[in-house]
Amino acid sequence: MVLLFCHFCGIRLTLEEGPKCYRFYCKTCPYVYNVNQRVINRKYPRLKEVDEILADSKIWDSVDKTQVKCPKCEFGEAYFMQMQTRSADEPMTNFYRCANKECGYRWKE
Repeated sequence: MVLLFCHFCGIRLTLEEGPKCYRFYCKTCPYVYNVNQRVINRKYPRLKEVDEILADSKIWDSVDKTQVKCPKCEFGEAYFMQMQTRSADEPMTNFYRCANKECGYRWKE
């Protein structure tokens, strides 16, 4: 669905079938935008990665340890924290950081 706005008053334009083509019109002023070709306007917002937030080492200072095997070095302990990254009816995401100081690998489940 395409949302276009009036250049004069900023109101969302409404689509209608005009005499020769489709057109967008403003309900509050005489602005009309005739559609002579296919309208494609895609904008994909850049979402901030959760890993960027967790990259700060100060965040990991006050988290708990658990007995889980690191997928990189197979060390038996890792720090972990849980965050809600999806909607409320979805389970929380577990974030891990290997407790081995030489490794420090991070992963999520």
